[in-house]
Amino acid sequence: MHLPDGFLDARTALLSTGAAAAGITLAVRRVKASLTPRQIPLLGLSAAFVFAAQMVNFPVAGGTSGHLIGGVLASILLGPSAAIIVITCVLMVQCLMFADGGLLALGANLFNMAIASVCGGYFIYTILRRLLRGDPLRAAVCAAAFAGWCGTVLASICCAGQLALSGTVSWSLAFPAMANIHMLIGAGEGLATGLIVLAVLKSRPELVAGFAEKPMESRGTVVSYGLLLCLGLAVFVAPFACPWPDGLERVAESLGVSSKAAAPLVTTPLANYTFPAFTSATVATAVAGALGTLIAFIAAYGLARALVPALKSSKADAGKNHV
Repeated sequence: MHLPDGFLDARTALLSTGAAAAGITLAVRRVKASLTPRQIPLLGLSAAFVFAAQMVNFPVAGGTSGHLIGGVLASILLGPSAAIIVITCVLMVQCLMFADGGLLALGANLFNMAIASVCGGYFIYTILRRLLRGDPLRAAVCAAAFAGWCGTVLASICCAGQLALSGTVSWSLAFPAMANIHMLIGAGEGLATGLIVLAVLKSRPELVAGFAEKPMESRGTVVSYGLLLCLGLAVFVAPFACPWPDGLERVAESLGVSSKAAAPLVTTPLANYTFPAFTSATVATAVAGALGTLIAFIAAYGLARALVPALKSSKADAGKNHV
């Protein structure tokens, strides 16, 4: 669902960028006020997983593929503010290093996938988990699966609104086209989100925000093995992902607006997730995927790490003033 340059006019791009900037600024402030040092590696791990998972397109129907967004899953594990930071890091790495999504459309992509999908999906997860009675584990898993589906559909509707506001395609065409195909793609997102949340709750419930109060043990081991899993996904699975166009690309083709896509403003040898030093497409994709996974981990980890000293300093200063 990465919008390329050329699909949005300047007004819509600026409005989307402003909305995304406001949401990200609020998320940074909330993370800065609540982040603990022990949570920092989990932001990096979540970014690595989302990056690797987004490379794995799965077939949907009619020659169309889809991929996970991962924002709702990250919000369930880390909380919505931290999830916004994670998805922002992933989308920026994808745009700046792999030319996936236009630079001028980056604000729109951030709003759709890092703000609307995360916040809307998490809100639905929170409400539904409270409404469902019976086994708390079953309630959390069902709520996560439905929220994952809703997050994908909500992001697609926002994308349709941006296309309509730009005059690229009318709302009466963009809305049903985007919503219908992403209802199918969202089923994959919901299934994956529910299964992952189930696995985490069965093995390490303290990883799910607000689900268990006991402190996590051996967090370094979890992060190390988790990062290896992400690298394995990027190296051994991503090169064999479904090559069909994704939901947005298919909609653009069916509505006859594919030609509006402009050439990427960012020139990078890693465009299309290939590493130019290798002639084998499989190896080139595997190496590029592994590199991107590591960079996404470092970006989210580094940003989270940068927020912690400010938190400690402010608390220390407050303590001195109090004394």
